[in-house]
Amino acid sequence: MKDPQTLTPIPPSFTFFPSLHHKTLTFHQTLTLTTTFISYVAFHASRKPPSIVKSTLQSQWQPPFTAARLGELDLSFLSAYAAAMFFSGHVADRIDPRIFLTIGMMGSGLFTVLFGLAFWLNIHKLGFFVTIQICCGVFQSVGWPCVVSVMGNWFGKSKRGLIMGIWNSHTSVGNIVGSVIASAVLGFGWGWAFVVPGGLIIIMSGFVYLFLVVGPESIGLELTGCDDDESNINTEGAALVEMQKVGTEDGDDGNEGEGSTAIGFLEAWKLPGVAPFAFCLFFSKLVAYTFLYWLPFYIRHTAVAGVNLSHKTAGILSTIFDIGGVIGGILAGYISDLIDARAVTSVTFLTLSIPALVLYRLYGSISMFSNILLMFLSGLLVNGPYALITTAVAADLGTQSSIKGNSRALATVSAIIDGTGSVGAALGPLLAGYISTRGWNIVFLMLILSLAIAGLLLVRVVRSEVRVKVNEGKWLWFSGFAN
Repeated sequence: MKDPQTLTPIPPSFTFFPSLHHKTLTFHQTLTLTTTFISYVAFHASRKPPSIVKSTLQSQWQPPFTAARLGELDLSFLSAYAAAMFFSGHVADRIDPRIFLTIGMMGSGLFTVLFGLAFWLNIHKLGFFVTIQICCGVFQSVGWPCVVSVMGNWFGKSKRGLIMGIWNSHTSVGNIVGSVIASAVLGFGWGWAFVVPGGLIIIMSGFVYLFLVVGPESIGLELTGCDDDESNINTEGAALVEMQKVGTEDGDDGNEGEGSTAIGFLEAWKLPGVAPFAFCLFFSKLVAYTFLYWLPFYIRHTAVAGVNLSHKTAGILSTIFDIGGVIGGILAGYISDLIDARAVTSVTFLTLSIPALVLYRLYGSISMFSNILLMFLSGLLVNGPYALITTAVAADLGTQSSIKGNSRALATVSAIIDGTGSVGAALGPLLAGYISTRGWNIVFLMLILSLAIAGLLLVRVVRSEVRVKVNEGKWLWFSGFAN
């Protein structure tokens, strides 16, 4: 049976370029990957300016915004983003994701530009910026459930971790693009740091509207060699079934039609594995977004080799963390495919990230070389599990055997996971704003504890994955842990 989500209107580009109707599946998969990648690069590029201009706003505004006030400004965006994410995922499973994504991008661009216009309008009211950030957060929440749902429609589980890991580098690439653009134009006035990225996402929304195809069946194509059916469930799916003590043949005739309807919010929460990964992402994203919003500020106010860096240099240097994140996301995806165990990979990265953060705090200020090296390593290890959970894991959970591969659960499941993570993302920068006034050691302690809790939340899933491997005759040295 065809999934109604994929039976959406064909984008206008097929009218303008009739030859697109005759392109291969591989061509359209590449086009989808590229289109969704560009769209989320634009989303994250428009999120980055607040972190770049923090020090500028604090030094130029009268009265100046304290670190706590700046943290509250981050909270207004991230809390609105987290709250709206659950609603956006619900909607994305029920309407054309291409149209919904276009609206989200245009709204995000508009409010980012409005934030920047305050520079020329000489607006210094905190309430104005809080309102703008709330509206921007609501529109930004549209992006993730839409793009994950579309990617899940176009790509099966084979090598999903690697493909999603490469694709998810859009997060770090967007942060880098946003940092470079905002830092480059900061000298002309901080308003440009918002207007340029805001204009960029508006332009990219037109590209998405014209070219994004929601699913292969919309244009008469079918996935070939797809291993999503029940006879070829991967270890992740088997481990999730093991957690719930159900067999792989858990369906009956009464469930045959479930793939044609969108899954409910509470039903999605009850799916095997959704809750532990969602709460793990809460703490993992808390750490990642604390770095996203406060790393340039931290670098600016922490002498490197005895020298305090400029606002521009600190902003550009902070991109090293995101470059490490690109490698970390790809590496985590590749390893999880190689060993066929998402949770084991995530916990390994989370565990290693703890000493990496300790080393960065202790030795990152000794020299520029040590700062870059340890910042890169921290970004690689922190963003690896974050990228893996929000992409390949969300797609696995949204197409697991217990819901008969229902692609209309993808947006809801990804929204639950990323929405829960976004609550942590909102809390982290806020706490950092208050705690940093007492010293950065306390901030890093908060981050380390969060990483430890994130890893502990996946212990049960790790045991299930190991148990499956042991039952298959693999990983026999882990048999004691599995039992």
